[in-house]
Amino acid sequence: MALTSEQVLGWSRVGVLLLGMGWAAWMDHKARRVSNNHWLVWVKPAIFIWCLELIARNADWTVFLTASAVVAYASVAVIGRPTIKDIMSGNREDVIVSLWYMVSLLGVIFGMAKYSNVEVLDILLGQVTGMAGLYWSTLSGLVVIFVIDLGWRLRLIHGGADAKALMWVAILVPNWSTMPVITDLNSDIVLQLPPAISLLMWGGISFLIIPFILILRNLVQGNVKTLHDLRMFWHSTVMDIDKVQQSHVWLLTTVIELPNGDVRPYHRTRAPRRTPSNEQLLQQINVLKANNITKVWVSHKLPLLVFLFPVILPMAILGDVTVIILQLAGL
Repeated sequence: MALTSEQVLGWSRVGVLLLGMGWAAWMDHKARRVSNNHWLVWVKPAIFIWCLELIARNADWTVFLTASAVVAYASVAVIGRPTIKDIMSGNREDVIVSLWYMVSLLGVIFGMAKYSNVEVLDILLGQVTGMAGLYWSTLSGLVVIFVIDLGWRLRLIHGGADAKALMWVAILVPNWSTMPVITDLNSDIVLQLPPAISLLMWGGISFLIIPFILILRNLVQGNVKTLHDLRMFWHSTVMDIDKVQQSHVWLLTTVIELPNGDVRPYHRTRAPRRTPSNEQLLQQINVLKANNITKVWVSHKLPLLVFLFPVILPMAILGDVTVIILQLAGL
């Protein structure tokens, strides 16, 4: 059976999502850093596919400029926001970006005026159709970017690469109608999380598997030797002390002095709130070595992108994970 244009664009989005997120996850895993240039490269196919979809749906100029506003808002996380001082200094790039913001904002304002004769509840329930429905679904991208940006600034989303990745997903997959969901599990549900936020929830589900992997690994490696180790074996693992400084881990083992003057190792259950500098970490390692401690408990710094990448296909096949959870719970 031949694919429709919507399906072609949808699976093209999934392909770009797999390639772009997979590459970013690999860089984040190896270096714990994803350069801004990566998102500047991969946002191009995302914008191209979005433009093709809007052209296929005969979108008017306000919808195009509203989509441009979504991209402009997300761009602040990568290229920064020009200030009045930058504009007045005549910096060409800042002037062009500022004009981009202004023109995009005009599209949002005129679109609101043109498609304002709808009820808010109808918008939330997805019952607005035609060009008005396309405009409001496009405008919702601004809300998604705002939520992601706010989560980043409040440290609910810890890494800048994680926030930029989710913003990129919000541009690439602006709503569920652009995602080729195979099953009909979400077909009877009106309210769904936006795809970018749903991907974050899918990543959280995959993160829940980690404790079971660590438990199995620690049991196989014989790291559980005392009852105190049961506090550690579900969220951390044992590592040779000489490998700590070259690995992306938090050191959990320290030493404490007992009332009788003896010194013994102590394993913290939580990672430090602030990652110690290389000098501070080296000092902690030297103290442990001075007390003949060669094996330590560590907590691995697990990048979020590594968990987002493998759940892309489940999301494409099954749709919004929160809807599935609610259905399984009988709600």
